[in-house]
Amino acid sequence: MKKYFRFEELGTNYRREFMAGMTTFLAMAYILFVNPSTLALVGVEELPEGVTRIDQGAVFTATAIAAALGTLIMGVLAKYPIALAPGMGLNAFFSYTVVLGFGIPWETALAGVLASGLIFIVLTLTGLRQKVIDAIPPNLKLAVGAGIGLYIAFIGFQNAGIIVGDDATLVALGDLTSPPVLLAVFGIVVSVILLSLNIKGGIFYGMIITAVAGMLVGLIDPPSGIGGIVGEVPSVAPTFGQAIAHFGDIFTIEMLVVILTFLFVDFFDTAGTLVAVANQAGLMKNNKLPRAGKALFADSAATVAGSVIGTSTTTSYIESTAGVGAGGRTGFASVVTAGFFLLALFFSPLLSVVTGEVTAPALIIVGVMMSSSLKDIDWDQFEIAVPAFLTVVSMPLAYSIATGIAIGFIFYPITMVLKGRIKEIHPVMYGLFVIFILYFIFLS
Repeated sequence: MKKYFRFEELGTNYRREFMAGMTTFLAMAYILFVNPSTLALVGVEELPEGVTRIDQGAVFTATAIAAALGTLIMGVLAKYPIALAPGMGLNAFFSYTVVLGFGIPWETALAGVLASGLIFIVLTLTGLRQKVIDAIPPNLKLAVGAGIGLYIAFIGFQNAGIIVGDDATLVALGDLTSPPVLLAVFGIVVSVILLSLNIKGGIFYGMIITAVAGMLVGLIDPPSGIGGIVGEVPSVAPTFGQAIAHFGDIFTIEMLVVILTFLFVDFFDTAGTLVAVANQAGLMKNNKLPRAGKALFADSAATVAGSVIGTSTTTSYIESTAGVGAGGRTGFASVVTAGFFLLALFFSPLLSVVTGEVTAPALIIVGVMMSSSLKDIDWDQFEIAVPAFLTVVSMPLAYSIATGIAIGFIFYPITMVLKGRIKEIHPVMYGLFVIFILYFIFLS
């Protein structure tokens, strides 16, 4: 085992790798409860006609299995201390744009996730993935990440009741004296304090403290089960195989844009995370990522498996840097993290205490982290600033990640051509320009 994971070469040992794997798990364990809550549209009372609510318990199990599988492949095959789980942002896109906005059944949305995963595998195995990534301007990649951050934070503020609808101004400040809102504000404050103190797993601990506080004041009912914590593993029967059964429903212009969005966001989310974690761990060689193909395969394979079981796109998690910071250098840390995800399957009763007020702080904090990419955009170049700004601002205002990407990708060729920078525009961008123009025509 030591030889396979190159412990001596990388200067590590079992204890350090175990602590690193556990640290990474604690840093991202919040997804086990946030993802089911997001996909099940907890807090949303009315659904579009013909659309049903996905089973929350099944999503919990699917989330844990997809995370464990992807992380295990990453650890054993690619040998990196990087963990995977259903991605924040993509789960919000799945629920709030595809299901709630477009009125597409969750079964068809899962089929779209499956299609994007299969395409991802093909692009990875053929080497085309890198060419497609290189075609997208770096500034637009940064804008997409920041826009998703604002979008997620906006959803968090809504779920908390801090921001509410208003007939006169569209949105307004909610009732800050309302007990549920005060509970969410308490959760935000606690999470900010924990993360400011550099406490690993601060988001997860913040959710626990908020849930406990909610139960103490009578806002949240205690969970059932052994001690209210341990219970049977929820069945995946309600969601398992639905992506395959509804695969024939994805062949529409609307679903084409959905699949492209799943694929696009996963592309750059994964690439950025891999580079960031590998850099921190000192695993980059000549500014290149060794075994990058295997790492990307882990990501795409987990997405395919997760969609079949019943969850949105699985991707690499930046929280893996917490484990690297604790000393993780090999794939054994990922094996440990995968083990913890499997163990977590028995803690489903905790789902009942994870209300919108409990998850809202996690969404807002993740939004803050993702918005940090704004600082790296070339705002002093007007031809770059316009599409970047429109991408960022359109996501929360239009309540759609896809719309933000579409607007930004339409304006980029326009501003670049007008500035005489035609040679800098990759042909792929012209193709996306046409696709997104058709997207808006179709929506109208």
